[in-house]
Parts: sequence; structure tokens; C-alpha cells
Amino acid sequence: MLMRVAVIGTGNMGRNHVRVLADTPNVTLVGVADPNQEAALAAAARYGVPAYATHGELFQKARPEAVVVAVPIAHHHDIVMDSIDRGLHVLVEKPIASTVEEAKRMIDAADRAGVVLAVGHIERFNPAVVELKRRMDAGELGRVFMLHSRRQSPVPQRIQDVGVASDLATHELDMMLYLTGSEVAHLQAEVSRVLKHPTREDIVLALLRFENGILGILDVNWVTPTSVRELTITGERGMFVINYLSQELFFHENPAARTEENVAIWDFSVVAGNMTRFQIPRREPLRSELESFLECAHSGRQPVVSGQDGLRALELALRIVRDGSRHPGAA
Repeated sequence: MLMRVAVIGTGNMGRNHVRVLADTPNVTLVGVADPNQEAALAAAARYGVPAYATHGELFQKARPEAVVVAVPIAHHHDIVMDSIDRGLHVLVEKPIASTVEEAKRMIDAADRAGVVLAVGHIERFNPAVVELKRRMDAGELGRVFMLHSRRQSPVPQRIQDVGVASDLATHELDMMLYLTGSEVAHLQAEVSRVLKHPTREDIVLALLRFENGILGILDVNWVTPTSVRELTITGERGMFVINYLSQELFFHENPAARTEENVAIWDFSVVAGNMTRFQIPRREPLRSELESFLECAHSGRQPVVSGQDGLRALELALRIVRDGSRHPGAA
């Protein structure tokens, strides 16, 4: 069954959504909207769809059933609320909103309207993450001790309205919450603004203790002259390492961790062991994300990354900034 879909926002991420949707089966891409008409017309011409100056005009003329919202974060709330008022299913890029209050209004409105509200935490659809979660759920790591997330890069010129916590840290915070299956009990954070922007933090370091006892180390910044996207998870049986960019998953074995059959007592110590690199078929996470969103819009089931998931990551990112900004030298 065909679904009529539109993209609001034709910046870097919006253009990628347009590219994928243009050749997705059972999708009719009915238009794009962006007040930057040069960008909108360029994206529209490439894929043979209409371009509109406003999302209101797009709604009226293109009549989509679902929309992707990929605009600056300051505009997420108003555009998502307008979309929900029209009865449209929405995939909004992360972070879900600028504030917790805006996010809650969006979630409540989607619930009342009976439409899908999904949030673009794309790493949930990374094949390496999917495989890692499968192996963790199967107990291959045993009891988990800690996670260490590193997401670092040069400062992106396209980001003008938020700091690194909302832009990068929300990815890793969503991943930590997802993989631990636990909320954060307490945290300590440090933030810096070494690039001297008056409001946007560009370095965030945080130590998190989850309610189930797992420790998390968050290390994100915009001051590293290369892109680093890595997550390590350490437990009784060894350590998993994910490279998000290459979609690789490694396991470093701890051969000293062993159990006797039918005995739940660990003879536990740590020694170096073999390293395994798993063979994982590569796939563009954005394509998987959009296919999942559209299936949810069609079936009415809950999205993989719900509005509540987006809210949890946003709340935690803002909490980290508040905690880190209280310390001397944060500015």
C-alpha cells in the first residue's frame, strides 16, 4: 500500500531523507518544504518532486500522510504540532525538541491524535548495534560493568542553535539507556566552551551511574580534528567494541570468566583473550530507520525510537549541561 510522504527541511540531513525516500518501495514522495527556496528547489529538482516555501503550503497542496521533520531544533515543536494537528505521522530528527516541556507537548498531542511520533536516533538502526543488542540479550557478555561512549568531531558549521550535548551526546545517551535498560541514578559532568561561543558548549564529559549499578562514561566534543564514533561495553565475559562509522563489532574475550554447567557462581578474574571481529552485512541506518517508521505509520505499532525515548535522551543531555555548567571554568 502506497504512502504519501513529504520532507520538511532540505539541509544536510533533510536531503538524505529525500534521497532515501525517493527510491523506497511503497512510498510516493509528494514534496519538500523549506523557506530556503534555493535549497528546496535543488532537492526537488533532483528527485522530480514539488518544492514549497512553507510546511503549511506543503500540507495543503501535497496532502502527505506522513512527514519527516529535519529543520533546526528551534522549529521542531511548532512544525511537529502542526503536522499532528493535520493527523500526520511524524519522524522528527533528534533531539526531539529544544526543551522538555516542548517534547512533552508533542508526545501528548501525538497520543491524543493516534499518530506515530518517532525520533531520529539513527544509531538504533546501525547493523553493528542491532547485532550487539542481540548478543547482549542472549547473555554473551554476562553481567555488564560499564559503557564508554566516544563521539567526537570538528565543530559542524550547519549547527547554529544547540551545543554538543543536544547534537552529539543525545545519540550516546539514547544508546546507553537502550543497552543498559536502566535509568540514571546520578551523574557528574563537566562542560567547556573552548570555541568561545556565548551559549553553546563544545566539550562534554560525564560519569553516570545507572540504577542497575552499571557505570557510563560519556566523552563527546566538537574540538577533535577527526570523526570518532565508538562505544565499548565491558562485562564479565569480556568487552564489545562498536565502530559506528565502519559498522564493525568486535569482542575481546575474558577467558578467565567461566561457569560450571547449572551453577550460577562465577569464578571471576580478568585476563587477556582472543579478539573476534563479527561479520555483519552493512546497510545504511537511515534506510532502515525510514522503513521502520513507515511500517509503524502503516500498522500503528510503536516506533523503535518513540517520543518518550527522545524525551529521556533530551532530559539527560540537559541535565548534564546544567550539572557541568555549575562548575568553575565551564564558560
